Amino acid sequence: MTNLMQGDCLELMKDIPDRSVDLTVTSPPYDNLRTYNGNNEQWGKHVWRDVIADLHRVTADGGVVVWVVGDATIKGSETGTSFKQALWAMECGFNLHDTMIWNKGGFSAVGSLQSRYAPVFEYMFIFSKGKPKTFKPIKDRKNKHSGSTIHGTIRGDNGGTFPVSGKNKKIIRDFGQRFNVWELFPHRQRGANAHPAPFPYQLAQDHVFSWSNEGDTILDPFMGSGTTGVAAKNLNRKFIGIELDEEYFQIAKGRIND
Repeated sequence: MTNLMQGDCLELMKDIPDRSVDLTVTSPPYDNLRTYNGNNEQWGKHVWRDVIADLHRVTADGGVVVWVVGDATIKGSETGTSFKQALWAMECGFNLHDTMIWNKGGFSAVGSLQSRYAPVFEYMFIFSKGKPKTFKPIKDRKNKHSGSTIHGTIRGDNGGTFPVSGKNKKIIRDFGQRFNVWELFPHRQRGANAHPAPFPYQLAQDHVFSWSNEGDTILDPFMGSGTTGVAAKNLNRKFIGIELDEEYFQIAKGRIND
């Protein structure tokens, strides 16, 4: 099932039943860092507070919201809006399950390099409604000591130490669990109607895989060019997508239905 809606997410989310969404993967138009055909002029605290509150309503128990955000720098100071949103989500009843980092691998933000180091990351806040019911960690981190025996000691509850491997020697695997800093290069769309800030497909795909199961319902209330929807469809999830801008909505609709 795919349900794509064009309009204001604050209005359209009212039709989504309580506790019916298993996972949200989204990136709101934070701090007006990009121009979305002029529509982000309506963005601000009065919007994101209501959006986060309604996300808590529609999220199922054990469900997760992946909230990808960054901060603008105004008059020499970062706004801190991302942290305000995370704290508000906690006030709404979410757990701040993890603060992840999307390392873009290159300088893409606006700012002077004469006064600070180049900003190359965005936050990926993982909000959960209680304990996440699903977590399938991606294990693609290459272990440089793969094939060798795990060695060393750890300290037990009684204060003593014992070997990590115990009696049965454990071998280090080729790949270990990924850390919470993901290095993914941004996706660049081309053309007159290209979205100004799409996140890479792999980012959406890996979050959808990690926090949901086949048949689950995925939501993106700021659908943009539809990357989350494409990932949800490819991984056999149901998808609800909402986009305010009509041009981007048509692009997303084409990508998801293709």
